[in-house]
Amino acid sequence: MAKTTKTRKKDKNAGKVINPSTGTEGSPVDVPETTTEESIEKTVKSKLTSLYRLQTIDFQIDRLRSVRGELPLEVQDLEDEIAGLETRVEKFNNEINELETEISNKKQSVQESLELIKKYEAQQMNVRNNREYDSLSKEIEYQTLEAQLAEKKMKEFSAEVETRKEMVEKVVEELDERKKDLEAKKAELNDIVAETEKDEAVLIKRSEEQRNKIEERLLTAYQRIRNNARNGLAVVPVERDACGGCFNKIPPQRHLDIRLHKKIIVCEYCGRVLVDDVIMDIVKKEQ
Repeated sequence: MAKTTKTRKKDKNAGKVINPSTGTEGSPVDVPETTTEESIEKTVKSKLTSLYRLQTIDFQIDRLRSVRGELPLEVQDLEDEIAGLETRVEKFNNEINELETEISNKKQSVQESLELIKKYEAQQMNVRNNREYDSLSKEIEYQTLEAQLAEKKMKEFSAEVETRKEMVEKVVEELDERKKDLEAKKAELNDIVAETEKDEAVLIKRSEEQRNKIEERLLTAYQRIRNNARNGLAVVPVERDACGGCFNKIPPQRHLDIRLHKKIIVCEYCGRVLVDDVIMDIVKKEQ
């Protein structure tokens, strides 16, 4: 029986690589890894540099604003106080108007009582018996008491009106003084703002431009730390082996991690982002 041999066809594409972008054949190539330690270091270093650059700009803005001192708060306090005093004056004036209305009503009540008394007295001259006379006498007595009570209320209301008017005069006097103080404080604040306004506007623009270069997650964390920090510093350098924000000692191993730029390191005491002198020098050279 004769042996039959099968011949295998050789695949023409064996050992060849197809370029997915062009669809053409090519020789095998080595694809470099993108997650090397060097690329990680560059990425972290770039992020730290951007954060420290932003912190430097924001610190300059804070320093300019600190020149104003407590003046903005003093102006705000005076404005609030003036608003409160104006509310008090308005309240007193409303009370005065209400009291004067009550006085007018009581005057009308007295007039009506007096007219009724005259009417009843005239009727007494034409009574037919003692019963009618006694009834009219009681009405006259009642209206007399009503008139006396109304007059008493009028005096009380008049006294309250005078008291309110005196209080209004005092409050208005105090209000005028506060308005003068506010004008002086505003003038002083405007002078200071005018001196720093141009520089501040430039710095604010630079800060906004720098923020656009930082990823949102880092920017949110930066702003949160900055808001919680008393001095507004969210990114601080390591100085004399200590945190530049809270001045607590940093362990040698942690200091080494900061210098390697493999990850963003925060102070375990205050939570601020820590940078080394390399990052500081990069930002200083740009200024």
